[in-house]
Amino acid sequence: MRDCFICNKHRGNIQTSGISIYEDELVYVGHIDRNGKPNYLGHIMIDLKRHVPTLGEMNMEEAKAFGMTMAKVSKALMESEGAEHIYSFVSGDSVPHLHMHLVARYPNTPKEFWGPNAVYDWEDAPMGNNEEVIALCRRLKTYLENHPYE
Repeated sequence: MRDCFICNKHRGNIQTSGISIYEDELVYVGHIDRNGKPNYLGHIMIDLKRHVPTLGEMNMEEAKAFGMTMAKVSKALMESEGAEHIYSFVSGDSVPHLHMHLVARYPNTPKEFWGPNAVYDWEDAPMGNNEEVIALCRRLKTYLENHPYE
């Protein structure tokens, strides 16, 4: 798909924040990019490489890889970054290419700021620039390389 944001990202036509956390022939994992705005550290995207808009259009091999990747990255956010909870959702409204958001919630986040979008509104939320995003991506990448999922 020529004008798909995610397809263009995978072809290297678009530069996004951070670095690749994990990639294989079926999925790509990276940090969200907010177009120059500070990023919530720990808002991860899992992209299916093949262009399909919805969960129901994956084949079983893709579904298995997508689910296993979600579990691995969630565990990495908890063990490497100290997240106490991981929110996950697929929307697809603005970008019709299957991608899942994983959003870490860290200890001491006030209850009124719980939720994948609400964490952004907390004034003490862990926000960072691209250098901090890259450091987080490297930690997650190292964790995943050193802790094969069993």
